[in-house]
This record gives sequence, C-alpha cells and structure tokens, in this order.
Amino acid sequence: MTTETARVEAFSDGVFAIAITLLILDIKIPTPAGGPLARQLLADWPFYFAFLVSFAFIGIMWINHHRLFTHIKRSDDLLLILNLLLLLGVTSVPFPTAVLAANLGQPGQRAAAVLFNATYVFIAIIFNLLWRYAVSRSHHLLAADADFAAAQRISRQYYFGPVLYLICLGLAWVSVAASLALNAGLACFFAFPPDFVSTRRAKRARPSALQR
Repeated sequence: MTTETARVEAFSDGVFAIAITLLILDIKIPTPAGGPLARQLLADWPFYFAFLVSFAFIGIMWINHHRLFTHIKRSDDLLLILNLLLLLGVTSVPFPTAVLAANLGQPGQRAAAVLFNATYVFIAIIFNLLWRYAVSRSHHLLAADADFAAAQRISRQYYFGPVLYLICLGLAWVSVAASLALNAGLACFFAFPPDFVSTRRAKRARPSALQR
C-alpha cells in the first residue's frame, strides 16, 4: 500500500532530534572530589570532540534526509524498512564516535577508527539504497511534479559515497589521521547541496553577462 510520507518524516525528525539531544549526556559534569576544575575540563577533551563530531555528522545526515524527502512524496513497505535501517545507523553514530575519541593516541585507535568508518559505510549504503529505490521509475514514489534534474544531481552526488567511505575504512589500517581527514571532507561535501557548484558558477557568470 502506498501512503503519504508525512508520518515517515515526522518520525524520522523525532529520531534525529532525540539522537542529537542525547549526545550531551556523554559529557560528564566535573566534581569537586576529582581535583582542580580546569584540569578536569581539559582532561575531558575527547568527550567534547566526540560531541561536536557526532552533532555535526548527525546534523548533516538530517539535512540530506530532508533533501531526499523534498522529492519523495509517497512510501511503501520497503521504503519504510530502508528508512528504519537508516535511522538505525543514525542512532548508532554516538557510540563509535565516543569509542574513537576515547582511544585516539592509544593502542586501540586503529580498531576504533575501523569501527567509526564502518558505521558510515553502512549509512552511505542505506542512504543510496533508499534514494535509488525511491527514484526508480517502477515504484513512482517521487512527487508528480518532481524536479527530475534535481533528483539526478542528488543521484550523482550519492553515487560514489559508499566507495569513498570504503576507502576511508581501508585507509584506517594505513593512517588513522588520513582516514579521519577524508571522512570529515566527505561530511563537508555532503553538507553542500548537489547544485552548489553549478549555482556558484551561474552567479559568477551573471555579472559578466551583464557587463557585455
């Protein structure tokens, strides 16, 4: 049965909101018995790092989820399952991030980086499956007046996502720092809209055309 996506979006927004709100609970409040306050605050820097990374990455995933459902206006059982799998990945993000933050510079940092990157490989695959299923002409889940050019730009942006995150995963065995840097770069890439570059070029070309 095909239904509207309002409930899917509302439920998903609620999960994103809860996941991003609960992140702050991993940051422990210093106690007087623990020694000087400044030293305790500085010692907890890995938890601040984990909070900021998780907040940013979950926020970027929410932005992308919103972009997809700007075009997806109908749902079916498989779309619901794929969306739940995506939310599973979203809610798990704080754990591998906290593990990574706690093990940076320690003997276990490579294993922590593998866990961290494997989480994003899973999320990238599910994002692609959800979107590819929705845009498939045989399922007709896009809006009747959908902007197919915009949909194609999203498809192109997502196309190499799983492969690039797999590269991050493999790179973790060689260099944890390089793996995390590439992962952060991919997050920034997916934060921008698919037509960001073309829009910027059009804006730059417009004054030149006016001057002629």
